Amino acid sequence: MSYWDAIVIGEKVEIGSHRFEATDIKRFAAKYDPQPFHLDEEAARHSVLGGLCASGWHTTAVWMRLNIDSQTARINAFVAAGNPVPKVGPSPGLKNLRWLKPIYAGDTVTFTQHVTAKRKSASRPGWGVIEFSCEGVNQSGETVFSFDAAAFYGTD
Repeated sequence: MSYWDAIVIGEKVEIGSHRFEATDIKRFAAKYDPQPFHLDEEAARHSVLGGLCASGWHTTAVWMRLNIDSQTARINAFVAAGNPVPKVGPSPGLKNLRWLKPIYAGDTVTFTQHVTAKRKSASRPGWGVIEFSCEGVNQSGETVFSFDAAAFYGTD
């Protein structure tokens, strides 16, 4: 069986959880998104967000790390079961990226992917595109992050 055939439309996968700590929020912000509500707890309390919160880009970077770790584990299990090593390509992009609610210091976000479509590529023989929706839900069950994406996978 190919990895392509093993991917099922409608499949939902939990890719992992992450606790956003104040020191990590500040460290990421200092390097990549130095806005006061990501850097300074007092300034954050007086902002429209009401407290120190993670940058949306920090959230997206955490999603990417958990996505790669989860994908690697799934592929390793597929190969360990005697299946061929799949071809995995890049993403042609994402859309509808939304940071729906602030992720405050101490929040834990659980990230999921939901396969919404797959099609063979007309312009790249041996390749197909998997489409999926992604979201992050905090410890209170609130959706805090979402986007739609696609990725190339070998169809052989």
